[in-house]
Amino acid sequence: MSANDLIAVLPFLIVTVGGVALLLIDLALPAEQKSVTAWLSVGTLVVAGLAALLLTGIAPFNAFQDMVRADGYAFFLDALLAAIGVLAVLMALRYNEARGIMRGEFYALMLFSIGGMMLMGHATNLLMVFVAVELLSIPLYILCGIARPRLESEESAMKYFLMGAFASGFLVYGIALVYGATGTTSLPALSAILSAGGARPAYDPAMLFAGAALILVGLGFKVAAAPFHMWTPDVYEGAPTTVTAFMATATKTAGFAAVLRVFLFGFQPLLPEWQPIVALIAALTMVVGNVAALVQNNVKRMLAYSSIAHAGYALAGVAAGSEAGAAGVLFYLAAYAFTTLAAFAVMTAMGSGAEENQTFNAYAGLGRRRPTLGIVMAVAMFSLIGIPPTAGFVGKYFLFGATVAAGLTWLAAIGVLTSVVSSYFYLRLVMTMFMREPETEGEPIPANAPRSLAAAVSVAAVFIFGLLPAPLLSMVTAGVQSAIR
Repeated sequence: MSANDLIAVLPFLIVTVGGVALLLIDLALPAEQKSVTAWLSVGTLVVAGLAALLLTGIAPFNAFQDMVRADGYAFFLDALLAAIGVLAVLMALRYNEARGIMRGEFYALMLFSIGGMMLMGHATNLLMVFVAVELLSIPLYILCGIARPRLESEESAMKYFLMGAFASGFLVYGIALVYGATGTTSLPALSAILSAGGARPAYDPAMLFAGAALILVGLGFKVAAAPFHMWTPDVYEGAPTTVTAFMATATKTAGFAAVLRVFLFGFQPLLPEWQPIVALIAALTMVVGNVAALVQNNVKRMLAYSSIAHAGYALAGVAAGSEAGAAGVLFYLAAYAFTTLAAFAVMTAMGSGAEENQTFNAYAGLGRRRPTLGIVMAVAMFSLIGIPPTAGFVGKYFLFGATVAAGLTWLAAIGVLTSVVSSYFYLRLVMTMFMREPETEGEPIPANAPRSLAAAVSVAAVFIFGLLPAPLLSMVTAGVQSAIR
């Protein structure tokens, strides 16, 4: 092991070592001081994020016998995942206390899961992708059920575990077929073999295509793409709201990190074969997510179907199969993450009472009772629709622009039309908050400085990326270019 090997995965090492340290520290802390582990996890993630930002400009190189890659693409994703983790911990701090789940292992598990997510961005070998998927998934299964003995939480964990196990089976079987067809699991070697061409290719096409399809199924589960999305609404609704916020943002970011690595940088020579399939999945995902969200009366379920729809928008950028499409996906992941975290900051406030009620009726009159919370949620809804000058508008502009440039105008048209459809259920929540009287007085919402900080940072990012997108776009474009050198 060389120094370069350690540098290549430095943010990953920081969060995993931090997670182990938190487990040991938690053993010595009394029950009333469990919040110490939360602040230590924030410090760990800040250090990891700063390390990732400092490494974004280094010359790309491979490490650990070409199993992982250090480049601007991976380190940008590391920094984004660390930022998501910090905001999720800030939202969880008081919410967990109110819900009686203030357990030190919560934050250690979150760090371990973030470590797996970071590894997905660095992986240049299909076996490493599988290891990273398992490392991020297993802690999440536990986090979904951490609100025991609440039945909804335990049901959420069980459903996610069972469906995740099946998805992992598809993924590993697909990897086995790709290895059988080509004799390698290395993405650069795979790309070289597929680029060789010739009348008699040096691989078994039928076995390779079957393997690629199964890999797409496994990764499609992680990003909640239709028709592999059925777990999402139940798991999101049953899990603690802070865990749902973390899953809806960080897991999707990590999933698309792997999708881009595998299909744009590994299977890129087969773009004409897989592009139509990914485009159809993207279209189906956008339609299913937005149409199903229309009839939801629970805000968490509505945002679950919303996350499915936004996976479809990001898949449209993947289907473009270009540098612009990949850069658009990364920009959109950042925009979506901060937008969704702003919405969930309000939801954790609504769930801080004795009983958590996330129905639309619970939000009636919120804009007048707590104007700040109402405004934060309204900004998040406007960004999810794609109304300027929010980051959601700019992200969709880049994604659909790359899609049109790739000749997939029909897919961009579906994206625009489904965005119009989505305005109904997003604006329905805004109308409920500002134009409806509450049916009951409701419990007072206590002040919460960490949650307020998370909401303020998220809203600021939504407007900064919407008004000044150039710095972030330059960073993600440079990261994509470093990934394909």
